[in-house]
Amino acid sequence: MELIIFYIFAFIVLTSAILVVSLKNTARSLFLFFVVLFAMAGLFIFAFADFIAITQILVYVGGVLILMIFAFMLSNKQLLEDLQNTSKKFLSLPNWQSLLVAIGFLVVMSYGIFEWQEHTPRWITENIHKGAVIGPSDNNIEELGIKFMTKYLLPFEVISLFLLAALIGAAHLSRKEDHS
Repeated sequence: MELIIFYIFAFIVLTSAILVVSLKNTARSLFLFFVVLFAMAGLFIFAFADFIAITQILVYVGGVLILMIFAFMLSNKQLLEDLQNTSKKFLSLPNWQSLLVAIGFLVVMSYGIFEWQEHTPRWITENIHKGAVIGPSDNNIEELGIKFMTKYLLPFEVISLFLLAALIGAAHLSRKEDHS
């Protein structure tokens, strides 16, 4: 049953992400981005990263995505009309280069998957032999909290500055400018 649910979440992530980048309607793309973030949180739960899943929902869905929605709603209507009238096709590639990049990424990812199935990296086998593998009953939230406030304090604060920049950017986009 867990495998079926995992594949359902993976299918939702992939199809929604493809639609996010291919739809020309910004409102629908933002809604599908919302779906992608929630489904990714579900995949994080399957990877025993419950803290990351909760953080995904709180920070990205609760913070950044809401700022993007407000910036969209309060932005210039002429800009929105231009975005929606650019193309009437469901899936459209702006340039043939994007197709080549996508195929390149597919080749690299496929090569990586086949290599890992043939030869497991040394650091994975060493951790398996040491018993340093996260299990379903392990609680890693306390250890993550200690690491955030000691070893990773600077990156943690840098992320808070990025969120502040997103808030300032949303406020700037929503400000009405007088062109007279």
